[in-house]
Amino acid sequence: MPGGRGCVDTMSKIRVEPGSPYPRGATWDGGGVNFALFSANATKVELCLFDDKGRRETHRVALPEFTHEVWHGYLPDVRPGQLYGYRVHGPYDPQNGHRFNPYKLLIDPYAKALQGDIRWHDALFGYRVGSNRGDLLPDRRDSAFVIPKCVVVDTGLHRNGDRLLRRKWSELIVYEAHVKGMTAAREDIPERIRGTFAALADPHTIDYFVKLGVTAVELMPVQAFFDDRYLVEKKLANYWGYNTVNYFSLAPRYFSPGAGLQEFQVMVRRLHEAGIEVILDVVYNHTAEGNHLGPTLSFRGIDNASYYMLAEDKRYYFDTTGCGNTVNLRHPRVLQMVMDSLRYWVETCHVDGFRFDLASSLGREYDHFDRNAVFLDAIRQDPILQRVKMIAEPWDVGPNGYQLGNFPPGWAEWNGRYRDDIRSFWKGDSGQLPSFARGFLGSADLFDRQGRKPWASVNFVTAHDGFTLTDLWSYNHKHNEANQEGNRDGHDDNRSWNCGVEGPTDDPQITALRDRLRRATIATLILSQGMPMLLMGDEHGRSQGGNNNAYCQDNEIAWMSWDALSDTDAAFLEFVRGLIALRKSYPVLEAPNFLHGREIDGDGTRDVTWFRPDGGEMDSDSWGDGNAKVVGLLLRDVADRLLILVSAWHDPIQFTLPKENGRRWRIRVDSGRGLIDPPGRLHHGGDAIHLEGRSLLLLSGEDG
Repeated sequence: MPGGRGCVDTMSKIRVEPGSPYPRGATWDGGGVNFALFSANATKVELCLFDDKGRRETHRVALPEFTHEVWHGYLPDVRPGQLYGYRVHGPYDPQNGHRFNPYKLLIDPYAKALQGDIRWHDALFGYRVGSNRGDLLPDRRDSAFVIPKCVVVDTGLHRNGDRLLRRKWSELIVYEAHVKGMTAAREDIPERIRGTFAALADPHTIDYFVKLGVTAVELMPVQAFFDDRYLVEKKLANYWGYNTVNYFSLAPRYFSPGAGLQEFQVMVRRLHEAGIEVILDVVYNHTAEGNHLGPTLSFRGIDNASYYMLAEDKRYYFDTTGCGNTVNLRHPRVLQMVMDSLRYWVETCHVDGFRFDLASSLGREYDHFDRNAVFLDAIRQDPILQRVKMIAEPWDVGPNGYQLGNFPPGWAEWNGRYRDDIRSFWKGDSGQLPSFARGFLGSADLFDRQGRKPWASVNFVTAHDGFTLTDLWSYNHKHNEANQEGNRDGHDDNRSWNCGVEGPTDDPQITALRDRLRRATIATLILSQGMPMLLMGDEHGRSQGGNNNAYCQDNEIAWMSWDALSDTDAAFLEFVRGLIALRKSYPVLEAPNFLHGREIDGDGTRDVTWFRPDGGEMDSDSWGDGNAKVVGLLLRDVADRLLILVSAWHDPIQFTLPKENGRRWRIRVDSGRGLIDPPGRLHHGGDAIHLEGRSLLLLSGEDG
């Protein structure tokens, strides 16, 4: 019998019946628990039951049936709350893609909850660490004492009256947040729940989201993940969570003491009651098991050759993620697992949508991306999933990995080109006017086909990966020394500008310029066609001290600060709130279709017109002027006329207002002064209006 630690009670018998190959996982039916595990290449599967502390293995049962490549058995004496894991027998033959090792306790891919955390030890590895034969020799130490245990969950107890909000895509204003980072430092929330799902459901947090005006919260990974060994050894953590080990269970670190699945469901329900959708950032492209020298935690020991994409030399993985492995969604059982997982979060927890990390990997046929890949086709036809929000991060690190604009209808995509173009424009780079205009109108060149809409472009200028908005205009270079990687990690192409001094400064001219730039940038984001996404804390002036890769900083570097705001940051927060409210009040800012300068009525009026500072319409020569950094655009629908003037020029200019059927113009947004609806007179067409350097004005057309 493999396994040297713990004590298996061989004297106490436990009943086992054939059970069913479906559903996968541990399923309580009111009378007992059915266990089912897919492994096409195993020779034997043992179910291991543990005491309520997870320290002692009390029973070991060979699953008696093997049906359609699924091992299964039914235990009438097992109840919800039981801790368990698997030992899977088969060949340890890395050269042929097999890494079975029954000495390693394995996490059920369908486990609905995990108890405990990983404790890094060489016993977690399926091979002899340090051997001069690399990973070719199996390790015979039992890993049960250092790996979390799966928990049998009665999901029927956790149904509630909540339902999906089903907001229109065009209504989404997304706020990318981290569960812990959002509330870890918030002193008006009870200390015992800070940094948890309960804290996100707290009225103080909900009230903050509502007053800000966002309509969806996109949570960074909450599915179970572990801290990497190399980070733990440096006393750091995998703060971001892009290291998933299980797709059905939540990360225990985000529960308040004694809580479970219901706490997450209550959070979703509370956000729904406030009119806010919940989108989960999910990592189905790779797992925490890493490359061929990584630990054996779950998939690798259950059926390595089925769950992962292998290289031509099957000892190694076909890695398009940069994380050591790629999940094999071409295998029907692996695909089924991912689809079952997505449906679980929708049907059991009422999640409104998903943002897929490195989504190009999910549509791969090895060296190329296929927009009709099996996973993408499965999503399109699924009766549950085709009705929820699907957002792609449309790139990976494999061959031809950058696939922005190439996902099928029904998907939105993080628009990295928008981020780069808007940053470059406001930084003052030459030749950026056409790119700015393209992004401001929703990047139609990328998305306007097959009936896709402007919301297909998820517009952002900052996200978790990179500088915050404050740091974008405070640093020329990354400052990631705290990550202990010699400042080699993180992006180098930041398109940022320190405005003359690297980092914090008391120089009033520089601080004023930085403040003007962040107002212009956030105004551009919120007023652009498409779906705006804000990064947690940007509206508060959050800084990471120039760290543009704070993935391992579970501390004040990456947390939201709730200290009293400076006058400047308090004014900026109100400015952002005003912009969001204004966006909601004008349907033309959430246009249902792309704007191409088409006529909207019989008198030749067009939905969008671009203007030079002298009041004349932009022509090909104007667009081709590489030094041009000022432009106006007039948006029209049947009810409203909005004129938006932008200048990335360093000095103020005079902009001549267009004449629009006798309308007068009222300033609604002045980013240069940080004002929403400033007092002042109405302006007539033909008037020259003052436009501050590096600023944006929005004016509404008033009758008469």
